[in-house]
Amino acid sequence: MHMRRIGEVEVSAIGLGGMPMSIEGRPDESRSLATLHAALDAGVTLIDTADAYHRDAGEVGHNESLIAKALSTHERGGDVLVATKGGHLRPGDGSWTLDGRPEYLKRACEASLRRLGVESIGLYQFHRPDPRVPYAESVGAIRDLLDEGKIRMAGISNADPEQIRQAQEILGGRLVSVQNQFSPAFRSSEPELELCDELGVAFLPWSPFGGISKAGELGSTYAPFARVAQEHGVSAHQVCLAWMLAKSPVVVPIPGASRPESVQDSVRAAGLELSAEEIAELDAA
Repeated sequence: MHMRRIGEVEVSAIGLGGMPMSIEGRPDESRSLATLHAALDAGVTLIDTADAYHRDAGEVGHNESLIAKALSTHERGGDVLVATKGGHLRPGDGSWTLDGRPEYLKRACEASLRRLGVESIGLYQFHRPDPRVPYAESVGAIRDLLDEGKIRMAGISNADPEQIRQAQEILGGRLVSVQNQFSPAFRSSEPELELCDELGVAFLPWSPFGGISKAGELGSTYAPFARVAQEHGVSAHQVCLAWMLAKSPVVVPIPGASRPESVQDSVRAAGLELSAEEIAELDAA
């Protein structure tokens, strides 16, 4: 497995997003555990989750608990950096809400610590800005958690360039990651990616294939990805991840999965080398 860095921690160049294993349409627990174990077997050492990755109102943290169970039952579980998030909520009716209040974020972190069964969370990220709460106050809570040792590294998600710079300042230069949506279908985070490259901050693209419902259509929707995939004898999804990795050494994609086969396919993208001509073609797709 090729490796990259988040802060001072070396992680697999391809991570795993846990959300599909806990929201609507999720598989049964046995298949989810098999998927997580397949990721560990393939050398994945970064798993992304959040307390909001659940389906029903009474199961907040479902995905965190699932990941904790998978890690505790695998010999490589101790090698994994678990990145979780707080500040997003799901009432249980399919909607998503926000709570960026410092007091809420600190309570959410404590609950995540219990579910993950750790004394300090490897990477904790503010999930999404709450327009009702000054951004500095929300990030200030993340700084406090860092200072208190409740989290080892701090990141933000769904942030714009101004918020990235503000977070870096509030955290005293200790911002290690920005997790934003980025895919062939959603490229408006290019400025954030470029800023992360400039700052040396890891950029974690979420929904790199365009979202759960559209992931299967990647090759048919974006012909250049299918053409390059055919040339290399791989999936369009592998080409997509390799394209992202080629953009900057700070990029660490976190494709979601709910089947072992999907994880195994994604991981192989770390060793796929694209030519400059192919990258230019994909950029223009």
